[in-house]
Amino acid sequence: MFKVLIPAAAVIALVAFAAKPQATEPSAHMSAETPAMAWHLSHEGAMAKLAYGVANSDQLALMVTCSPGDRTAVVYGDVQPDTPRLINASHGPSLIDPLTGGDATESRLSLQDASLKGLADRGVMRVQGDAGQFDLTADRAERRMIADFLAYCGSSRA
Repeated sequence: MFKVLIPAAAVIALVAFAAKPQATEPSAHMSAETPAMAWHLSHEGAMAKLAYGVANSDQLALMVTCSPGDRTAVVYGDVQPDTPRLINASHGPSLIDPLTGGDATESRLSLQDASLKGLADRGVMRVQGDAGQFDLTADRAERRMIADFLAYCGSSRA
């Protein structure tokens, strides 16, 4: 009788253990599948590109571009800064959106706008998109990078 009961109990325990969700390292597993969105700065020639999205990918929510001496930045993306000073710059034929490959909704925003200054100073930018209004945040290192972006754009030389 013990020859049958002990192996049967061991099999039941093994099945129960295998079916139980493991909680040993779920954050490591989840972070590998869910890349973090953050602020990134890159340069293409003299043009500076500040983007909020996944590093080294096309997964971007917002991109702001400018060149030295510009008074305004060009804004692309699924979300736009929630500011009354955002200017829709689409005149004439539609451009191609570098983020989606579809029609671009190009907007312009003063480099002195409170939404950009607030992002650099306080680390918060209120944005509007299809999902409604929400905040994009920046940590201390990202805030320094954003301030450098604004200074670069406002300068008269590259």
